Amino acid sequence: MFYREISRIKDNIKKYNKSLKIDNNLKQSIIILDFGSQYNQLIARRIRELGVYAEILPYYTPIKKIIKHHPIGLILSGGPSSVFSEKAALVEKELFELGIPILGICYGMQLIAHILGGEVKKGVKGEYGKAELSIYRKDRLFDDIPSNLTVWMSHFDEVATVPSGFKVTGSSTIKIASMADISRQIYAVQFHPEVTHTEYGTTIFKNFLFKICKAKKNWALNDFITTEIKRIQEIVGEKHVILGLSGGVDSSVAAVLIHKAIGNQLTCIFVDTGLLRKNEGKKVMENYGKHFNMNIKMVDASEGFLTHLKGIEDPEAKRKSIGHDFITVFNEEARKFNNATFLAQGTIYPDVIESSAVGGVSATIKSHHNVGGLPEDLKFKLLEPLVGLFKDEVRKVGIELGIPHELVYRHPFPGPGLGIRIVGEVNSEKVKILQEADAIFIEELYRNQLYEQTSQAFVGLLPVKSVGVMGDERTYEYTAVIRAVNTLDFMTATWSKLPYEFLEVVSNRIINEVKGINRVVYDISSKPPATIEWE
Repeated sequence: MFYREISRIKDNIKKYNKSLKIDNNLKQSIIILDFGSQYNQLIARRIRELGVYAEILPYYTPIKKIIKHHPIGLILSGGPSSVFSEKAALVEKELFELGIPILGICYGMQLIAHILGGEVKKGVKGEYGKAELSIYRKDRLFDDIPSNLTVWMSHFDEVATVPSGFKVTGSSTIKIASMADISRQIYAVQFHPEVTHTEYGTTIFKNFLFKICKAKKNWALNDFITTEIKRIQEIVGEKHVILGLSGGVDSSVAAVLIHKAIGNQLTCIFVDTGLLRKNEGKKVMENYGKHFNMNIKMVDASEGFLTHLKGIEDPEAKRKSIGHDFITVFNEEARKFNNATFLAQGTIYPDVIESSAVGGVSATIKSHHNVGGLPEDLKFKLLEPLVGLFKDEVRKVGIELGIPHELVYRHPFPGPGLGIRIVGEVNSEKVKILQEADAIFIEELYRNQLYEQTSQAFVGLLPVKSVGVMGDERTYEYTAVIRAVNTLDFMTATWSKLPYEFLEVVSNRIINEVKGINRVVYDISSKPPATIEWE
């Protein structure tokens, strides 16, 4: 019975592939099966950047459901699991019998070998970081790629024997670093082509997409805007929508997109938590209330947020307190809009992925502020127009919608706000000190044309006081830490090499202009091992 179903699915794929030639509107996609790798989002972004639509699904997604996404190629991601584990993340063998091209990456390669009859052996010391790959059997995956290149490895176990039908195509410090069964269009690499450390990674994906999967470019953000506006109009009709506007990129782009679709049927609620950047409330009202002529209700709830943070020092406890208060305030305000049917959120694709561990494989580093947590009795239908987009795609949509460049390309700001940039207990005095210091740093970055040369920059306040001298008086005040990083994907980041002269100006201004700080330090740690935010 099962094999008859597989046969039927194969026939459907053949019919689908034929239909692509006559129906250009039919969506084709690359499906990435998620085994818990921290780099999964990078794979999807690399593919979308090449103009092909990609989606990430949990590895345990049933074959029937995978087929409904019209895949023209499958990618099995890396992950922390081991095929020897009792709870190993596995897939059905029939997945390899569908006739769809497959690319296995890292754990994905080991999984292919394990399921198809090869041998995987436990690693002795593993292979991590940069390695030299030697390609000695060229196939379509390695077209236009030199025989020797630098790649990024991150594995412990390794393939010892390839399955029947496979040929070894490359080696590094391990004998089998890549393999392929060309007749079945199954390819596998032990390294990570999706990270920037791997040379020719983009070429490898191009080869897989266009030479192996025969993909056609079908992903353009201009098309997305037109299609999404029409979809919002059809879903909402004449009903009303409310949206929690934070002033950040995601919620702002979602608000402008929905407003473009339904105009005054949208009302935004802006909650001032008391943990925002200096003058943030005023800027939000001016930028979106006046510039875009949107309906915005501002709620000052700062006193309650700060009161509930009293005595709390643990970062996760602070996040939960802030998140709980935000939901409570927003819930109270939302109930006042009796005519609203939909609740809109600026949820983007990484929010969804990061907030849900895959089968217990991925570790949750921090609780997320944007997914889940809304009370079930709120009785709104969710509207999330950006839920399929990555951050860089959201920014491009914002520019297309006419949002000013400086707003679209603002650095990320955490949902809990300054509550997690003040290490330790939070109070109104510390918030005021940090707002002033941070404003000076950002102002100087803009003044020196350095803001867009950094990916994220801010000031943190440490729970450390030290002795200083200002004039002839002894001081005992807080230490501020400047943090600036450069990154392409926010999964890894390096500290920004800002000019010494610039840092000197920032330090002098903060110490001289901000009462409560007498010492400034610069954070020169990268991610990993550190995170970008301090908490």
